[in-house]
Amino acid sequence: MIGLKQVEAMIKRRLPDAQVVVKDIKGGGDHLEALVVSAEFEGKTRVRQHQLVYSALQEALDSEAIHALALRTYTPQTWEMTQSAL
Repeated sequence: MIGLKQVEAMIKRRLPDAQVVVKDIKGGGDHLEALVVSAEFEGKTRVRQHQLVYSALQEALDSEAIHALALRTYTPQTWEMTQSAL
């Protein structure tokens, strides 16, 4: 099992400017959800954004320390617009 703070740190190593929130979906520690906001996502497709996050977590995914990962990725601008809509 991998800790939520460890996952956050792994993402931030790859995307240093990122705001990251990681949650355990099922309570077992291996089905996670991550919200990642980074300027590095600017101009990239959603698929490419997710690939950047997955690349940060590749070792944990390969070892199945993380079995499932739901991602929500935003640029700072799209995150701001999303928050304004609420």
